[in-house]
Amino acid sequence: MADFLVHLSDPVLMATPVFLLFVAIEILALHVLGHDDNVIGYSVKDTRTSMSMGAVAVVINGVFRIAMLFVFAALYELAPVKFSPHDWWTWVLMLLGQEIVFYAYHRASHRVRIMWAGHQVHHSSEHYNFSTALRQKWTPYFQLPFWSILAFAGIPPWMILTGLSIDLVYQFFVHTEKIRKLPRWFEYVFNTPSHHRVHHGSDKEYLDANYGGILIIWDRLFGSFVPEGKRPTYGLTKNVESHNLLKVGFHEYGSILRDVRAAGSWRDKLGYVFGPPGWQPAEVRAVSV
Repeated sequence: MADFLVHLSDPVLMATPVFLLFVAIEILALHVLGHDDNVIGYSVKDTRTSMSMGAVAVVINGVFRIAMLFVFAALYELAPVKFSPHDWWTWVLMLLGQEIVFYAYHRASHRVRIMWAGHQVHHSSEHYNFSTALRQKWTPYFQLPFWSILAFAGIPPWMILTGLSIDLVYQFFVHTEKIRKLPRWFEYVFNTPSHHRVHHGSDKEYLDANYGGILIIWDRLFGSFVPEGKRPTYGLTKNVESHNLLKVGFHEYGSILRDVRAAGSWRDKLGYVFGPPGWQPAEVRAVSV
């Protein structure tokens, strides 16, 4: 039982006091050191929404980790090859596997509307600061099929959960406008505040770019990398205009349901659910043109 609880321990939860400390430091830095006039900084309502979404997400994710651990354990038993956590290269394989799985999951979360319905929560803030990193969805279930691949590949289940948490802890620190650019070699290999600002931009030239978690090399390899030019406009292409937690968390699911009900065929219904955000039937697109 003790080992089971140890395997469920979440580095993200343990790092939360550090996250809150950095939020406080960033707020203090913005007030004491000042900032560019065009940098929005923090808003009390926005920050409260982000932290509240994050607090609920911690509870939901804690329960979901139990389900994932059981599923991963079952798949791990079926794996043709099992890697030992005592070998250093297993950790290297796990981290590389985690990164490519995260890239695929993150890209799908932007290109499949039913997945975007959950992920849009993280993009719904019109600010970009450390508190934005805490704004997380309450519907993590699509993670399961993606990370299950690693379990069936022979990575120990608890290592998969640890790798996922390490990725999320790293990503907290790229949510800031106070760091402009890092050394060129670092910018080429790793996800940085500059790269992730692009990812959060709702500008046309920044949409669907820079999906990497810790590494940015997958974006460079698969053609989704966009360098930062002008300062991004943060938020959604159509903002929620609300700080109500339920609306922030679930408004896109409601939009999907309305579109599905209004669709004239099963093909169109499926398109509204599994097509990219903004998808419309051909005849609707023709009329709008």
